[in-house]
Amino acid sequence: MSVVEPERESESEATTPWHRRLETPFREFLQTEAGSSAVLLLAAVAALIWANIDVGSYERLWHTSLSIRLGDHAVTQDLRGWINSGLMTLFFFVVGLEARREFDVGELRERQRLMLPVLAGVVGMAIPAGIFLAINAASSSGAVRGWGIAMSTDTAFALGVLRLVGPRFPDRLRAFILTVVVVDDIIALVVIAVAYSSSIVFTPILVAVGFFGVVLVVRWRGVRAGIVYAVLGAVIWVALLKSGVDPVVSGLALGLLTYAYPAARADLDRATEEFRQFREQPTAELARQARLSVESAISPNDRLQQLFHPWTSYLIVPVFAIANIGIQLTPHFLGTAFTSAVTLGVLFGYVVGKPVGIAGAAWLLTTVTRGRYRPPVGWGSVAGTGAVAGIGFTVALLIADLAFTGERLQEAKAGILAAAILASLLGWLAFRVIDWLPKQARAIALLGRSEAIIDLVDPVDPDRDHIRGPAEAPVTLVEYGDLECPYCGQAEPVVRELLADFGDLRYVWRHLPLSEVHPNARLAAEATEVAARQGAFWEMHDLLFAHQDALGKRDLVRYAEDLGLDVDWFIDDLRKHVGAARVESDISSADLSGVSGTPTFFVNGRRHHGAFDIESLSAAVKAARARAAIVS
Repeated sequence: MSVVEPERESESEATTPWHRRLETPFREFLQTEAGSSAVLLLAAVAALIWANIDVGSYERLWHTSLSIRLGDHAVTQDLRGWINSGLMTLFFFVVGLEARREFDVGELRERQRLMLPVLAGVVGMAIPAGIFLAINAASSSGAVRGWGIAMSTDTAFALGVLRLVGPRFPDRLRAFILTVVVVDDIIALVVIAVAYSSSIVFTPILVAVGFFGVVLVVRWRGVRAGIVYAVLGAVIWVALLKSGVDPVVSGLALGLLTYAYPAARADLDRATEEFRQFREQPTAELARQARLSVESAISPNDRLQQLFHPWTSYLIVPVFAIANIGIQLTPHFLGTAFTSAVTLGVLFGYVVGKPVGIAGAAWLLTTVTRGRYRPPVGWGSVAGTGAVAGIGFTVALLIADLAFTGERLQEAKAGILAAAILASLLGWLAFRVIDWLPKQARAIALLGRSEAIIDLVDPVDPDRDHIRGPAEAPVTLVEYGDLECPYCGQAEPVVRELLADFGDLRYVWRHLPLSEVHPNARLAAEATEVAARQGAFWEMHDLLFAHQDALGKRDLVRYAEDLGLDVDWFIDDLRKHVGAARVESDISSADLSGVSGTPTFFVNGRRHHGAFDIESLSAAVKAARARAAIVS
């Protein structure tokens, strides 16, 4: 029997560069919005308590003047103005980032899916505005100027409420409402810029457009320094402020320019090599290169969302609420407000116009196109999200502050608050009604019959792939893994538990050895393919996972002996790299599907975003099984 030469084991405890126990950007966004909704609610309550205890101190604070001066030039606003047009620019910058991410790598990456949320967003804004105008048409006090108040959904509150009252299969549902409200926010900012900007001065607008062109050139030239964009953005903001156009639109525009893309394996390899050089020679220059290489592997969109989203969700928006929602809720005011056309226009615009507009637009497009364009969720979900979309807060308050002053402004705020409460209750009621339906009808109402986006480019081939579970299972779980990756090791017992819990689950393993951080991973992968030639792929696979810290050549030979394989045959095949072609084929298929780290899971061809614990993967499998039952 020939002997395979030993290989020096790595002494480092290298880990995968893709920590999939952390949440994905899209799921992080949803969770941050849901969590921050509680902070936003507390801020609104605090503002109401403050205004009802001492309205004088409340108003004096927010009318405090604040100036920023540079030589002979100054920008002066009261504190509320700085919050509404300054800090909120960062909020809309994050909205723009998320919109761009959905367009590049999210639900809208298939461009035909853009039509329905755009139409739903537009109609879902037009009908509430029409209801407001109809109710206020007879008013002679300029109340019609508030037609834009009831148009926009508050993203944070809506997603937070949806998390509380929505169904157990949330991702697709929340993706749908997110795409609708992103369109909603874009149109709302256009409305602000066009309809709620006064005394327009065109020279500063030209300056803003010119510097926006500079941003395009700088981005085209590949400049990544954040300070450059911050300075250019500040100049655009000041120019728009001087022009009379609300400058918050600059935040949205810059966010929409920021690309999102998944980390490429080549970039991760380069970052790993840069860090290895720094590890061998820890100098300041190599540290800088390693840092830049790591940063460049992640899209600017992802990095900026991670940087700004917590600040906007947990600080800026709550501060905005404190500065704007404070009204005195006296019995006299409430009696007057709820007989006011302004309050009723806002209230009915949101709780009637929003669900009718969103659901009606979706139904109309589905009918006209004979199902070619349809919502990505069921009609019950459309109705529920339409109701939840009636929660207007951030942009509604912003427009109310631009449209009205004095008593009219207070009445508009009362309508916004009442609509948020009632829309939340209607959303809860819609999903409770769906829960009462029989199982199959409930699944159809929630998930619908539309086809899911398929992220797995290389479909499962029973004649080629390594499969566990029934061949005709309704749900297929594909894992791209690395036998030396500690996170794959953590996922392995989870996969076993899933296979035990779901008798109708098919599991497929594909190789993605990250050789740059796991030096033994590729040979270990080849060893499983060599063992497969003797009918022992899964036995070798399981044994290697049980001994991830010992995957050298001699270890692999010992495992072959333990499994009772023909060791001479095994060693000869391993030396000739007989399994290399199959491993390389899996790596190529991973590249086609944009997989750069391990473990990466696909459930019925759709990439699983998020943690790989038993709860998360079980929920994904259940959702896929329910959808498969609908299709069949």
